[in-house]
Amino acid sequence: MTPGNELLFLALGGSGEIGMNVNLYGTQGKWLMVDCGITFGDANYPGIDVLLPDLQFIEEQLDNLVGIVLTHGHEDHIGALPYLAADLGVPLYASPFTAGLIYGKLEEEGITDQVELNVIKEEGSFSVGPFTLTMNRLAHSIPEGNAILIETPYGSVFHTGDWKLDESPALGGASTAAELTAIGDKGVLALVCDSTNVFNPEPSGSEIDVRKGLDEVVAGIKGRVLVTTFASNAARLQTLGEVAQDCGRKVCVAGRSLDRILKVARATGYLREFPETIDFDTAMTLPPSDVMIIATGGQGEARAALNRIAEDTHALKLHAGDTVIFSSRQIPGNEIAIGRIMNTLAHKGVEIITDRQAFVHVSGHPGRPELAEMYRWIRPQVLVPVHGELRHLHEQARFGKEQGIPTTVTQTNGEIWKLAPGKPKQVGNAPVGRLVLDGDVILPADGTTINERRRIALYGQISVAVAIQGGRLKGAPQIRVQGVPVEEDRDAFLEEAAQAAADAVKKDGRDIEKLRESVRLAVRRAAVRFTGKKPVVDVLIVEL
Repeated sequence: MTPGNELLFLALGGSGEIGMNVNLYGTQGKWLMVDCGITFGDANYPGIDVLLPDLQFIEEQLDNLVGIVLTHGHEDHIGALPYLAADLGVPLYASPFTAGLIYGKLEEEGITDQVELNVIKEEGSFSVGPFTLTMNRLAHSIPEGNAILIETPYGSVFHTGDWKLDESPALGGASTAAELTAIGDKGVLALVCDSTNVFNPEPSGSEIDVRKGLDEVVAGIKGRVLVTTFASNAARLQTLGEVAQDCGRKVCVAGRSLDRILKVARATGYLREFPETIDFDTAMTLPPSDVMIIATGGQGEARAALNRIAEDTHALKLHAGDTVIFSSRQIPGNEIAIGRIMNTLAHKGVEIITDRQAFVHVSGHPGRPELAEMYRWIRPQVLVPVHGELRHLHEQARFGKEQGIPTTVTQTNGEIWKLAPGKPKQVGNAPVGRLVLDGDVILPADGTTINERRRIALYGQISVAVAIQGGRLKGAPQIRVQGVPVEEDRDAFLEEAAQAAADAVKKDGRDIEKLRESVRLAVRRAAVRFTGKKPVVDVLIVEL
């Protein structure tokens, strides 16, 4: 669909899910993309760490895509760029800190010369095709969170990105109530708004209060302290640096993503007063009460620093009497992985503190009082909830109506909505889906490779090799089993499976294709008799 004399909105990610945010605005024949993020793999995607949005809809009309503007530097908003931006072939627009993070990602992929990256100063305005864009600072858990005011011939959209209200942000500034009210005074057609914490009846809280809470906790600990948080939460890194100094502890940083954030932050004017860090060896030789470790891995990531420390495969070690503070929110779906690490730490005698035991975290997303304030300042004609599961989107739509917004649009990924002129309505559907990054290859998330891997993970796999000559079996069939639960009866199963394959050869030995299927079914039936499972059976026929 090519946009005409109208204003269209389409989410290709992030609406109906938390993560992988991709939003499109269309008018006068052109599309503008806001954010291009990833989400992370789970048990449904064996061997996969990163999921990407399927951008088929816009890839089929790249001549109409005028650019990608990025609200801030979190992975669920910029993480897909290293893999997709070169193929999209349009300019990127980001504030200095966000641009620094993006450049590092492009550099790692060796594509900096293939992608045009434009640095937009904070509160800067610029035009892309029929869109005039203005960055508006909002507080978040990363420097330079920006709402984007998108002006079109059919009305203005205030796209919040991720945000919260914080009168004392640890890093950077934020637009004032007066500045946001002034935007509302000019007239805003649509508020496209973060829904993550819509069920929270309280404000998200200030980073300055987290410092007080962490100061109290760390001051009472005698052993070594490890604090895990999101690497991209530069505001929390600032807080942790201050807490370490308050409590007389040296700082040790563990995790490549933390090193990268510190580097980019310092290069763009942030974290200049973050304390000098010590290396791993020094951290382990100092008295435990003199050290604070800041580490990645609070979401249970297997290859992150915290998991490796817990498993004793890292240069940094924790012992009984040490403490791990989880200064972050559990992302839904990560509970099992986080619990596994917590149990490993508990087995060592390490104390664990989360936001349930102490005030060690505040969210970067708005609770209901903050949403109500934003509605009052911006006063949109239409509210479009994004960045949330379906229950979040419906709840924000309901809450917005309750707060007096005339019209709400509850949309999900793939629904094309006309916002103007006239009353908003759905006018089409776009294909949506997920891609996986498997090693260096991008594949469909529900394609042949991943579906095969799921089946093997669920049922196991059996390989059968049969040699025939003149339609008769030569030698014994060879059977190899992987992941099929026949441990105690392995020899008996292999004998029965080989006999089943031999019997199939006697029956269908002269028709190779028929024989291959007969052997496969015969061996699988043997597996079902032994295990109750239907494993994947691969058959090799060798003609002599």
